[in-house]
Amino acid sequence: MNKTAMNIPNILSLVRVLLVPAFVATLLFMRDAGVWGIIVPTVIYALTALTDMLDGKIARKYGLVTDFGKFIDPLADKFMVISSQIAMLVWMLLLGQYTLALVFVWVVLIILLRELGVTSLRLVVAGKSGIVVAASMLGKIKTVSQMAGTVLILLEPIFALFPDVSFCSFMWQYHIIAYVMMAIMAFTTLFSGIDYLKAYLPYIDTNK
Repeated sequence: MNKTAMNIPNILSLVRVLLVPAFVATLLFMRDAGVWGIIVPTVIYALTALTDMLDGKIARKYGLVTDFGKFIDPLADKFMVISSQIAMLVWMLLLGQYTLALVFVWVVLIILLRELGVTSLRLVVAGKSGIVVAASMLGKIKTVSQMAGTVLILLEPIFALFPDVSFCSFMWQYHIIAYVMMAIMAFTTLFSGIDYLKAYLPYIDTNK
């Protein structure tokens, strides 16, 4: 296998790092661009999420796991998750959706605490006992719910483009999609964090 192929997972991780600021910039600065202000950042985010799903699978399938990959992949993941959620919170505020933002800030807080908590747990457990904290099924469900939730929340303003359609007007006026996805994101994030704590907290000696 040539050197270029060997580097594909790491390239995808680096692309994810570069796509994150592009997503944030288009989301915030194209918010008054009509439907393109919705589609462009959503497509960029979807591409970012796609690299997240592909790099690890390619690395494991073809034996391309490297020390650099072990560093850049989780870093890119955290960069994507934290930056995208904070950017969306700012986006809601700039759009004047204060009630929506007031609810979403709690979702963002749960996501931040979970990411910081699990990352710290991974470092401590790996350092003390050498155990690798693998992604659990709840962790994978959490990731999917965050990605799907982000995309659907981003696309929800499209309903506002059809004010004469009662269904669209209702969905946008009460932010049904956003609130449902926020609840799912918060639930899966919280319980995946608890699942990690229950599984790996026993490996930490609180007396040392």
